[in-house]
Amino acid sequence: MTAPGEKRGPRIAVCIKQVPKAQELQVDPVTKTLKRVGVPSEINPPDQNALETALALREKHGGEIVVLSMGPTSFDESLERAIAMGADRAYLISDRNLGGSDTVPTALTLTRAVEKVGDVDLVLCGEETTDASTGHVGPGIAGHMGIPQITYCSAVSLVDGRVRGVRMIEDGAETWEAPMPCVVTVDFGCNKPRQPTLTGKIRVKRGGLVTHWSAADLGLEPSQIGLKGSPTIVAKVDTVQLPSRQGKIFEEEPTIAVSLLLDALRKDKVIP
Repeated sequence: MTAPGEKRGPRIAVCIKQVPKAQELQVDPVTKTLKRVGVPSEINPPDQNALETALALREKHGGEIVVLSMGPTSFDESLERAIAMGADRAYLISDRNLGGSDTVPTALTLTRAVEKVGDVDLVLCGEETTDASTGHVGPGIAGHMGIPQITYCSAVSLVDGRVRGVRMIEDGAETWEAPMPCVVTVDFGCNKPRQPTLTGKIRVKRGGLVTHWSAADLGLEPSQIGLKGSPTIVAKVDTVQLPSRQGKIFEEEPTIAVSLLLDALRKDKVIP
């Protein structure tokens, strides 16, 4: 608890998603949506980088980390892992009416969740999800909340009550600053997410740190969410079969092996 008159540390909300592992992606041919039941899953990798960013900021500035997610109750597994990594508490918005939501109702739902948590200074999201790769949700939250956003950040810091984000660009880097509250999306691979700790696992076992909300708890109407509230229409899904690859090892002397390699590359029209 923060004493009266005492300046509290930032309250950071990290939005995460549980996604199928990349090598296990499957699409339902009827609904045209990803199969999630019975498929090995993980916290979306860029979201793990966002959570690590939040943990590093809390170590420096204090405050609180709240993790938010939207999905079936099986997502509790990822929320519990986030708590074991160091988050303070978590909220899962789980409702059958949310099924089939694209990024529009997803951003709206997470916005309502952030607002229900209250007094959030910084919202962190991964740059995109591995199961959709749109990068829409973070900016969508900022749009709904009417607050600044800094996207695709490789580093995030808090300076004099403002958020500073470093973005890598083609010929270098650029630094942006924005007042809080603010939304920041974090680049995949910009840091090394920590592993769950024993203390964190004990906190999870004690329970009481993951709260479930329904769409109604957030004041969402069925027409705003799920397939009804999603403007995206998937007309067709094709599965691409990659050709098998064959390798060849040249065991001759280096000069001869290089010559044979070049001949092989020319034959396959890899080089002229």
